[in-house]
Amino acid sequence: MSVAVVTDSTAYLPSDVVARYGIEVVPCYVVLAGRSGREGEEITPGDVARALSTRGQKVSTSRPTPGDFVAAYRRRLSAGADRVVSVHLSADLSGTWDAARVAAGQVGEHVVTVVDTRSTAMGTGFAVLAAARAAADGASAAEVAATANGTAARTRTLFVVDTLEHLRRGGRIGPAASLLGTALSIKPVLHVAGGEVVPLERVRTTGRAVTRLVQHAVEAAGGPGASVAVHHLAAAERAEKLAGLLRDAIPGIREMYVSELGAVIGAHVGPGAVGVVVAPAEHPPEQPEDAPEGPGED
Repeated sequence: MSVAVVTDSTAYLPSDVVARYGIEVVPCYVVLAGRSGREGEEITPGDVARALSTRGQKVSTSRPTPGDFVAAYRRRLSAGADRVVSVHLSADLSGTWDAARVAAGQVGEHVVTVVDTRSTAMGTGFAVLAAARAAADGASAAEVAATANGTAARTRTLFVVDTLEHLRRGGRIGPAASLLGTALSIKPVLHVAGGEVVPLERVRTTGRAVTRLVQHAVEAAGGPGASVAVHHLAAAERAEKLAGLLRDAIPGIREMYVSELGAVIGAHVGPGAVGVVVAPAEHPPEQPEDAPEGPGED
């Protein structure tokens, strides 16, 4: 049985990976300066960063329609797939999963399985990639969906924003709203937990926040074989520096991706944001009992 993997544009997978595994990407929409466009096709991260930095400019986002997903599912089935596994960002952060579920009902729930990763960006992307690799190896639809769910559950998504204002305006702040009263005097380290944006800790400087991102990433990796992604919006130099620190700190990285956030997630975190996504190896190599410990917390 042939299984096709579908996702949405907020997974931010590299285009060569999408092409290699034949992943179908359904774009979300961004409304900018009075026009609506597809993420990654008509609206770029640069468009969003410039708009958010311009006084009075508003940016909003919307999910793909159920019809967008129906068309994607039927394309994959017409191309020869017997089943479709559709893997998406957290249902608590977007209506995308719900649109995919509605579409699955129209095409046939016995044909399309929809997965909520409870994450976003490469927190979703690594689950999609694992699912696509399982499908390429001949796994069944149930096995592909289980692989996506298992990878998503292990993956940590951490990030730092210059301001919480964009998350507040977009209604995506969740429990991190508790930080708003002190947002001017701190750099919050946030993560995605239980499908929501949750505060992890508060630090005083951007440099300290980056240091803590690295330390949390090392802890999340848990040893060799982890996959790592670094995201940013209009902060390429900071992202490259962070990637270098992670390469030095995490042993035996399986793969690393450094990319700018797309328009949809970028609109909610704002310019200057940087993030780390870590997908630990499913079965990391055992370390000898006298192995030295990783970097400590301070």
